[in-house]
Amino acid sequence: MKAAELRDMDLEGLSQTVRDLEEELFKLRLQNVTHQLESPIIIRKLRRDLARCRTILRERESNG
Repeated sequence: MKAAELRDMDLEGLSQTVRDLEEELFKLRLQNVTHQLESPIIIRKLRRDLARCRTILRERESNG
């Protein structure tokens, strides 16, 4: 996900995106442990998307 797309979202949309990404990350980690994951790079990309979302949320919360 691009940062520009995330910045266009409202707070509720960002919060929902964070929850969705956390859920997806959990599922991918389970697949990785059971050796069903095709590419572990997917986890890295998802973690970075999650970090982007959380960063934008924190920026908005601190700015009011």
